[in-house]
Amino acid sequence: MKNLSRSSLPALAGNAQLSLPDKRLFSLPEKVLQFGTGVLLRGLPDYLIDQANRKGIFNGRIVAVKSTGAGDPAAFGRQNGLYTLCIRGVSEGREIKENVVCSAVSRVLSAKDDWDEVLEFAASPDLEIILSNTTEVGIQLVKEEVQQSPPASFPGKLLAVLYARYCAFHTNGHEWPLSGRRERRATGVVIVPTELLPDNGARLKSIVLELAHFNRLDPGFFDWLERSCTFCNSLVDRIVPGKPNPETLSRLQTELGYTDELLAMAEPYALWAIEGDDRVREVLSFYRADPKVTIIAPDIGLFRELKLRLLNGTHTLSCGLAHLAGLATVGEAMRDPAMANFIERLMLEEIAPAIPYPLPEGAAERFGRQVLDRFRNPFAEHKWLSITVQYSSKMKMRVVPVLIEHYRRGRGVPERIALGFAAMLAFLKPAQHEIQDDNIAYFFEKWETLTPEEPPRNVLSDKDFWGEDLAALPGFAERVTGFLAEGMKHRADTAFRSLLASPA
Repeated sequence: MKNLSRSSLPALAGNAQLSLPDKRLFSLPEKVLQFGTGVLLRGLPDYLIDQANRKGIFNGRIVAVKSTGAGDPAAFGRQNGLYTLCIRGVSEGREIKENVVCSAVSRVLSAKDDWDEVLEFAASPDLEIILSNTTEVGIQLVKEEVQQSPPASFPGKLLAVLYARYCAFHTNGHEWPLSGRRERRATGVVIVPTELLPDNGARLKSIVLELAHFNRLDPGFFDWLERSCTFCNSLVDRIVPGKPNPETLSRLQTELGYTDELLAMAEPYALWAIEGDDRVREVLSFYRADPKVTIIAPDIGLFRELKLRLLNGTHTLSCGLAHLAGLATVGEAMRDPAMANFIERLMLEEIAPAIPYPLPEGAAERFGRQVLDRFRNPFAEHKWLSITVQYSSKMKMRVVPVLIEHYRRGRGVPERIALGFAAMLAFLKPAQHEIQDDNIAYFFEKWETLTPEEPPRNVLSDKDFWGEDLAALPGFAERVTGFLAEGMKHRADTAFRSLLASPA
C-alpha cells in the first residue's frame, strides 16, 4: 500500500469511506503558528480549522513547531502534513464512523533545528493566530535569555516569536504600513493556549510579560503587546486517544487503502470554548463553521469547570488505580463492574457536589452522565497509562481544589478521592511501568526514605507542593494511609482490585 501524501490523493478519490481535501486547500496562506503536534491539537483545533477551510470560511493553514523529541517529526514531511482522523463513537443513539484526511497543517518545523525559520514566519504579514498545547507543565516561568536558538521553555519561545514580529514591523516605535482594512492591528496576533489550566491565556500572558521584563526588551514592545495582541483563555474537550493499537491500525489501513504514520482516533463529541470579544471572533473566523462546537464567549468558566473537574478530574483519580488493577483502557474499565461503579460514584457523588464554581442546578449531573457515556465509547482505546503523564501536577491542578471545597462544605472523608490519592502514591513508586512525571525525583526520594505507612502524611502535608496542607483535612491522610498500606501488601492487581469495593 502507498503511504498517505498529496501524490496519493488522486488514487483515493473513489473511496466512499474517505473525506478528502480539495487541492485548492493546499494553496491557502499560512495564518497560524502552532506550538505542538500532538493528537489533541490534530484531533480538535487543527481538525476544526480543516473543516472551516473546506467550507471556505477561514482559508488559512498551520505552521506547527515541534519542541520535543517524541514521535517522528519527519513523518509530517513525508505525508505533506496530511493525517487521517478516524472518528468513532455513538452520538444521539447513532453510530458515527468518519474518516477525514485533514490538510490544515502546511508544514512542521523543529524548534531545535529550524528556529530561524520559525522566527522568519513570525514576521509574516499573513500570521494572525498562535495556538499551543504543551501540557500543563509547559506554561511555567523559566527565567532565560530569549535570544537563545531556541529558548528552552514554551513561554520563552513564544516571547521570542512575538518580539521578532514586533521588531520586523516597527521602526522607531511606529508600525510599518500594511495594506488591508485591519491596518492598525495588522501586526498583532491572537494567542490561544489549549493547555488544561484555569485561565491559561491570562497565566501565559503574565509569564510572557515577566520574562520580557527579565530580558529588558524595548519599552515599545510592551505597549504593542497590550494594544495589538490578545491572549485568550480557552478550553478544549475531545477524547483523542491517538494512534490505535497495531491490530486496529492494520485493519483501518487495509480498509482505507493506504498507510498513515500519523493516523489518530477521536470521539464524535467536540468542544472548543474560547474567551473573547468581537475582535477575537473576527480573527478566529473558523468558529463559524460550527458555532455549537467552537464557542467564543466573554466567560467560559462554566465549560472549564465542568470539563476540568468531571472529565479530567475523574480521569486523574482513576488512572493509577485502574492501571494497578490490571485494566489497560478506559473502555475496559467501564466494562468492569467494580471499576465502573467506582468511576460513576466518584464523579457524581464526590466531585460533582464539590466543584468550586457556581453551577446551574443539575448542570453537573447532566454533564457527568454525558461524560460517562463518552467513557463507554466502544470504539475508543484510551489507555490509562497515557493519562498518567504528569500525574502529580494533574492531581494538584484538577483535584486539590475539589478536595478543599469538599471539606469547606462540611462533608466527610471523600473515600474515592482518598483511594485515588493512594493509587497515585503507589503508581509513583519505582516499579516496572512507565512513569512520565516531572516530579518523579521527589516521589522516588520519599519512597527511598519512608515506609509504605509514612509517605502519605509526609507528602500530603507538603504545602509547598500542593498549595495546601492536605494532611490537615480531618481523616484524609489516615484514609489514604490505610488504602496505601492495603494496596502494598499483595500484588498490585490483586490488592487494588479488592480495594475497588472498599469505599462505602
